[in-house]
Amino acid sequence: MFHIRPHSPIAALAIAAPALVCSLPASAAERAAPDRQVRTAVEGVISAVRSDPAAGAGDQARVVAVVRRQFLPYTDFARTTRLALGPAWRTANPVQQQQLVEQFRTLLVHTYALSLSQLRGQDVQFRYTPAQAGANADDVVVRTRVITAGDENQIDYRLRRGADGWKIYDINMMGAWLIEVYRRQFADIVERDGIDGLIRYLSDHNARQAGSR
Repeated sequence: MFHIRPHSPIAALAIAAPALVCSLPASAAERAAPDRQVRTAVEGVISAVRSDPAAGAGDQARVVAVVRRQFLPYTDFARTTRLALGPAWRTANPVQQQQLVEQFRTLLVHTYALSLSQLRGQDVQFRYTPAQAGANADDVVVRTRVITAGDENQIDYRLRRGADGWKIYDINMMGAWLIEVYRRQFADIVERDGIDGLIRYLSDHNARQAGSR
C-alpha cells in the first residue's frame, strides 16, 4: 500500500501552491521560466475547475479530465516513472515501460483530482520563493509555502529543462519527494512480483479509484 496519503488535501496543495505568483518584467522572463511554468500549469487547472460547474461541484470524472488536459502538458511523468523505478526500469521491455508510465501517470492524476475536490470551500494562502539557479541550470527546485486554517506546509517542485522547455517531474510534500517514496514501494513490489506484478498492482489500484468515483 502507498504510504503517502493520496486523499489528503495537502496533495492538491502541491498543485495549487504557486497560484499567486507576481508578474515579472519581460527582461526576467527567461530567468523565471520554471516558476512561470509551474504557475501556468497550476492556474490552468484551478481556472478550469472553477469554470466547470460539474468539476467545481466535485464530479471526479470531470476533475480528472481537467487535470489531464490542463496539468499534464507541463509535466514529464515519463521521467518521473523512470526515476521511481530506479534500476528496475532497465529490466522492463518497451511495452512494459509504456504500461508503467501510463499506469503511474493515471495514479497521480487520480490523486490530484480527488485532493483538488477536497479543497473546495477552503481558505488557502500562498507564499512563494523564486527558484535560485544559474542561467545554464537545467534542473531546479521551485519552493512554496501553503497556509490553510491553522496549518502551514512547504511544497517544492523539481523541474528539468529539455528540448521542449521546463517540465515538472517531482514534488516534495510533507518533507518527502514523491519519487523517493514510490521508489522504495516499487522496489518491494518488483522484488516480490516482478515488473508485471507492479503493472498489475498499479492497474488494480487505478481501477478501484475509477470505480469509487
